[in-house]
Amino acid sequence: MRIIHQDAKRGLIELFPETLDDLWHLSHLIEPGDLVSSRTTRRIQDTTGERLRSDRGIKKTFFMGIRVDSINFHKYTGKLRAKGVIENGPEDLVSLGSHHTLDLKLNNSVKIQKERWSRWHRKRIKEAIDASKIPKALVVVIEDDNADMGILRQYGVEYYGPIIGGISGKRMVQKNRQQIINNFYEEIVNTINKFEGIEGMVIAGPGFGKNDFYQFISQRYPDIARISRLESTGAGGRSGIHEVLQKGILEEMATEGRIAEEMRMMARVLEEIGKTSNMVTYGKKEVKTAAEAGAVEELLVIDEMLREEDVEKIMDLTENLGGKVMVLSSEHDGGKQLGALGGLAALLRYALN
Repeated sequence: MRIIHQDAKRGLIELFPETLDDLWHLSHLIEPGDLVSSRTTRRIQDTTGERLRSDRGIKKTFFMGIRVDSINFHKYTGKLRAKGVIENGPEDLVSLGSHHTLDLKLNNSVKIQKERWSRWHRKRIKEAIDASKIPKALVVVIEDDNADMGILRQYGVEYYGPIIGGISGKRMVQKNRQQIINNFYEEIVNTINKFEGIEGMVIAGPGFGKNDFYQFISQRYPDIARISRLESTGAGGRSGIHEVLQKGILEEMATEGRIAEEMRMMARVLEEIGKTSNMVTYGKKEVKTAAEAGAVEELLVIDEMLREEDVEKIMDLTENLGGKVMVLSSEHDGGKQLGALGGLAALLRYALN
């Protein structure tokens, strides 16, 4: 994410999204009531009599601004769509006052105008900018003849696989076994090579498969081996990927640690709840009471509640009284667990009566 332009008097910031994570951040920055403008393309019928593009018309690109009613981010398609009423644009090309869906795309600047930019809005922009400087990391978990992969995004983990090797069949001829294993490893490498910008990789799993694969890439693909490290896990598949995240291994590699840190904080909350401890509380009413008492040391808030005015007041109060605030993505397991607790939880400095 890059800031292209700011106009404090008008409450306008122009941003340039460069990654899928940036679009996710924008989906939380843009709120109903905001004026959002971006380039859009429409096919206009040629009325000059010179049918340059037959009956399909002519494509024209221009800036259009809509007053937002709703915003939706589709992580699997990588699309961010804002719906609302058109407020500005070329009057010969758009119908002012009509409803429209504006597609906000990568590498296409977006102007956002708000009545008020809160500290949380600006903090999220800073997080997006800082995250763009962090190298991407991949987790590969191998168990027997199954390989699962996860790439860490700002909003959660994207899973790939499983890749099935077909190594464990009882009828496999021993002389063909090594070739089948090599084919399995080659398929894993081919999948790894499809990811762009990977600068760190954890090869994990419960058995010796990870060691054999690491030896394979060390001999044939030293560039991949150079950015990799081995890690033992108690389980394979997605459970193994979660285990790697919870250990904080990716943070040690100076990669995207946001989700790993969120999951560890949520694990602390659940641990305290499991101990029936008085040092944790959850739910909006209970957390508000703790914040007003100055008892909150760590406040966890699910991102879906950021637009609620009373939640923002709880966040401000917590910080003003020396507490820390962490916003959890609702897209990963830690966020879903927080959502089940009402969307807010707090680790306390001292127990409340």
